[in-house]
Amino acid sequence: MTSPKPAFLTQTYDGYHHRDIPSEDIDLTHVGPGTPAGEYLRRFWQPVAHSDDLKDLPVRIRILGEDLVVFRDDAGRAGLLELHCCHRGTSLEYGKIEDGGLRCCYHGWLFDISGKILETPGEPETSTLKDRLYHGAYPVHEYKGLVFAYMGPPDKFHPFPIYDAYTAPGMTLAVGTKNVKDCNWLQVMDNVVDPVHEAFLHARISNVQFTDSEGQPIDALLDVGAFDVLESPIGLMCCVTRRIDGHIWSHNVEYIAPNIGHIPLPPDLPPEYNEGQDQVCFHPTLFRWRVPQDDTTTLEFTFTRTPEGQVDEYTNNPEFATMAQNAGAARPYEDRQRYPADYDAQVGQREIAVHGLEHLASTDKGVIMMRRMIRDGIRAIAEGRDPVGVFRYPPPDPIPTYGYETAAKVPPALTPEEDDRLIRETGLRFATGYLEEPSAKSKYLKIQGQ
Repeated sequence: MTSPKPAFLTQTYDGYHHRDIPSEDIDLTHVGPGTPAGEYLRRFWQPVAHSDDLKDLPVRIRILGEDLVVFRDDAGRAGLLELHCCHRGTSLEYGKIEDGGLRCCYHGWLFDISGKILETPGEPETSTLKDRLYHGAYPVHEYKGLVFAYMGPPDKFHPFPIYDAYTAPGMTLAVGTKNVKDCNWLQVMDNVVDPVHEAFLHARISNVQFTDSEGQPIDALLDVGAFDVLESPIGLMCCVTRRIDGHIWSHNVEYIAPNIGHIPLPPDLPPEYNEGQDQVCFHPTLFRWRVPQDDTTTLEFTFTRTPEGQVDEYTNNPEFATMAQNAGAARPYEDRQRYPADYDAQVGQREIAVHGLEHLASTDKGVIMMRRMIRDGIRAIAEGRDPVGVFRYPPPDPIPTYGYETAAKVPPALTPEEDDRLIRETGLRFATGYLEEPSAKSKYLKIQGQ
């Protein structure tokens, strides 16, 4: 019998003692019905399709390990049903949309969006089957071009949440591209709460991958910066604060429980300030869900936010939007090796990352806090409570978000050590200010390009 695999190796050339791969953390990574993370994710509304996908044919999908069919009935209502007909099990992806529902191709049973059986052709007129049986269905809600589903227990149903990011004045909300990641959902989410990776993956390793409005690389990303993570009422704020000559810039990526990244793109630097002000903040660009298809495949659904009247690159230039997020995306393998992006780093952790082989460090504070928050949510469900991020009646309208880019004119301190402290304290001041008063951002808000 071999000895257990050591967590740490203590000598060189010792791969022999590090060959056995432990199991993944099934509580956090497995998402099928009845699994801890799967039941946790089912307590939240999840996007499952683009509204434009629903035309005259039903669409087969897989979400959280369940095979389903999404369709729009002839009255224009969206529905989400179990894939296999409850009569004899054929797939409803071959059904016909008519007469107020979806009709199975095999024997003509007709189901409406709620799972009610409207017709059972061929049965005697006295049959009560359609009055006694129901087909599996989930509630859906269409919003701004996405179809969302609540797949949790019916007695835990709660209203569809509206975040302030959806209704920001001066910004246009649109549906971005749908990406596919060939790996577990959690390692895609880990990326959100790991802003330190930007300095390496997106700058030092693959050259600077972000540019300003004039197409110039944002070289400030080469600086690792001062890093802090704060809890918010809906998740986490991951702040990286950097010095830009006589300015301090705080880059704030927000995690919204359970699987949303509220992501800014770096602004033009140094920034232009509103007249008479020495501080400015900017809207994040992406509001992105990471929805598991199953344990080893993740879908990304995105709302993009663009200043009114400006071109939305994530909607109008799919190659730009998917370069870092989908396999290949017209990128040869050698190119991906030389200039890896998010997809390559995430999928490269195995189909399901093995936490037992990790050696988490101080820069992984966000990863540690997010995983703990998910475990707390799983525990809350087991104890009959709502996890963080579930809002019942009446929900906040809208729900405040906190992930805003902020910059200010701040002269350097007298010494490098004092300036490092000033940079960190300034970033924390920005972040805590939004936590204490979410509406404070409106005082310094600026629409880029206007």
